[in-house]
Amino acid sequence: MAKVVCFGELLLRLTAPGRELLLQNGRLDVHAGGAEANVAVGLASLGHETAMVSRVPGNALGEAAVGYLRRYGVDVGGVALGDGRMGLYFLSVGAGLRPSTIVYDREYSSFALAAKDDFDWDQLFEGADWLHLSGITPALGSRSAEAALAAADAARSRGVKVSFDGNYRAQLWQRWDSDPKTILSELVARAEILFGNHRDISLLLGREFGGDGEERRRDAAIAAFEAFPGVQFIASTARHVDDSDRHRISARIDTRGSASQTEEIAVAGIVDRIGAGDAFAAGVLHGLLSGQDHERTVRFGLALACLKHSLPGDASLFTQGDIDAFLGGELDVRR
Repeated sequence: MAKVVCFGELLLRLTAPGRELLLQNGRLDVHAGGAEANVAVGLASLGHETAMVSRVPGNALGEAAVGYLRRYGVDVGGVALGDGRMGLYFLSVGAGLRPSTIVYDREYSSFALAAKDDFDWDQLFEGADWLHLSGITPALGSRSAEAALAAADAARSRGVKVSFDGNYRAQLWQRWDSDPKTILSELVARAEILFGNHRDISLLLGREFGGDGEERRRDAAIAAFEAFPGVQFIASTARHVDDSDRHRISARIDTRGSASQTEEIAVAGIVDRIGAGDAFAAGVLHGLLSGQDHERTVRFGLALACLKHSLPGDASLFTQGDIDAFLGGELDVRR
């Protein structure tokens, strides 16, 4: 199995219980998470060796978040203690025709205050085969953007391949004097795998793509391959929201010469959709790392994305057996 290093902010999610509005009754449920941490946990649950690189405060909140990763088999030797506070975000889960809403509280977190030179890349990438990054890290501020670029450069100089999930978060980018198009393009240029759809590619290239469905996604992928010579795979999902309880999801992988597109699957009775994109990324990486063909790889990603909707919290905790059962249509009690 390959070793995957994930670099990003480890933070806490505070969720209004049930489907209440935030602080409607003064209660919050807490989960640890973060885009890159979710991928690390998802891959570890599938048997891969993963390591997290981050910064947290040296208090009970930071210790709890690190303990969460350790519980699921993620190497936390690269999670250091630093000044600042714990990054937080607040979630009110949608219901019916009311969408979910998120409030970020991440300024001056230990991770956001860390500089690129605070990380010993020689040690952190020892034995590593892959680095996973997301667009959330550079959105946190100039220091985090520099650190993400430094991580990608350090990985490439050591022969470590890079996967990058666009994860565009407008609320975070708008909080500082940022240039998301330029910064995200620099990170994609260093990646071999891009997780992103036609909208992400439109942001990177500054152009819109016409057509509909598969044609538009393929045109966007071809344009991205032309703009970023190092990118070899583009993996994406398409989501149609009927209401907060029922979504329809499909997935695809584009290469320079071909594409593999899944059918659309209806996901009903949604428990928690947060982290579904990270679950998809973990499933695709799992397929590629375990030598699956592209069609099976994208189905692994779609399976984990759909299954994640059934699980509270940020990360996918499913195994290969769960993927196989999903793909085989096994919905009865497994005894």
